[in-house]
Amino acid sequence: MIKDKILVIDDEAGIRSSLKGILEDEGYEVKTTESGEDGFNLLKKQNFDLILLDIWLPQMNGIELLKKIKIMEENIQIIMITGHGTVETAVTATKLGAYDFLEKPLSLEKVVLTVKNALKQKTLEEENIQLREKIKPRYQLVGKSISIQKLREKIKIAGSTYGRVLIYGENGTGKELTARLIHQQSLGKNKKFIEFNSAAIPDALIEKELFGYVKEDLNNTFVEKKGKLLQADEGTLFLDDISEMSLKAQANLLEVIEKREFEPIGSDESISFNTRIIASTSKNLRELITKGKFREDLYFKLSVISLVIPPLRERKKDIPLLIDYFLKYFSIEYGKKQKTMNKEAMKAFLNYSWSGNVSELSNVIERFVIMVQDEEIKSSHLPLLVEPRESQYASGFNDNQPLKQASEIFEKEYIHKALINNNWDISQTASWLEVETEYLHQKIKDLGIIFFG
Repeated sequence: MIKDKILVIDDEAGIRSSLKGILEDEGYEVKTTESGEDGFNLLKKQNFDLILLDIWLPQMNGIELLKKIKIMEENIQIIMITGHGTVETAVTATKLGAYDFLEKPLSLEKVVLTVKNALKQKTLEEENIQLREKIKPRYQLVGKSISIQKLREKIKIAGSTYGRVLIYGENGTGKELTARLIHQQSLGKNKKFIEFNSAAIPDALIEKELFGYVKEDLNNTFVEKKGKLLQADEGTLFLDDISEMSLKAQANLLEVIEKREFEPIGSDESISFNTRIIASTSKNLRELITKGKFREDLYFKLSVISLVIPPLRERKKDIPLLIDYFLKYFSIEYGKKQKTMNKEAMKAFLNYSWSGNVSELSNVIERFVIMVQDEEIKSSHLPLLVEPRESQYASGFNDNQPLKQASEIFEKEYIHKALINNNWDISQTASWLEVETEYLHQKIKDLGIIFFG
């Protein structure tokens, strides 16, 4: 278990020494500084779980430092230390984000109790954040297929190490979930899990987001922001869609991983870190390396441990389990009685291609829970399953298409609707369309229509 880190900022040597001694006896890791400037410089280089901050300090006072800390890092717990007659100032500090305040002369018993309560509050807040993040994908690693069982075993093994992990998987398979499960089983599980989406951040901002920055604002004061790498110190940084990162950003990341230190943008001071890195991709990095779009040296750095998440089409035995899980989940979320699914509807779900994998299945079940009024999902409800596909076909028309392409789109949509109207009965649909059954079978195959019969 990683110890909680506490920083004491007080200009009285006796108080620093007493607090350091009593808190170390309680099992905390403690560092001390005598000025606000020194304390702030220390905060830029490493993370602390809690700060004991004296209000009256030379030069930069505690209130000024409190404001600067909260700009740089909102979630840190701060307990103010106040002298006689400055309780009103301490109350002001709590309004600015301080957790509580202690009056001098300090009662060491009260110090220990307040510190424990502050850290407990911090833990609860972070657990709530982690819980919300955990259920955000709306599914767990559900399934009994051999591939999922093997993945669980590998996650357990990977979680117990500090090794960097590279996760492969198609969109919607659960790469973020897998990264979180690894984090939850790691030695740094009580520290932060920070996500960084390489595809969503413009290239010009990647370094600022990853490494943080120091900049001068309109009032000629310096504003400093911690980057994702340091926010996740002793925890996990998840680099999603690493294949979308530019070559320049890849080179910078490689250097940082090798040196185990970095410089925030606008600063010439190096900061060391101890962050576990987990990356993910839906693309073949070997192919990207061959094409010169991904650095081979970075690939080797990231893939100390490689995990592959199977697509849903390769674990169809898990689909009924996932359906049952989502029906329960969304019934609770929307306050509805849990639905069941009959054999015909289940067969359609098993035959569906699920190009969006578990994420798509989750969204479809959510739609069924909301839209189906019956207690049982039947084949008559299946148009809800293909509804987005129909709108996709209809929106495929535009004025600039060749006649052949436009004809294929129309034919695909027309046959698709005919199948739905005839409850996916091939013979009945063929008769309705006045074509031979074999001809219709071939058209379904040629046009790539997803069949649910």
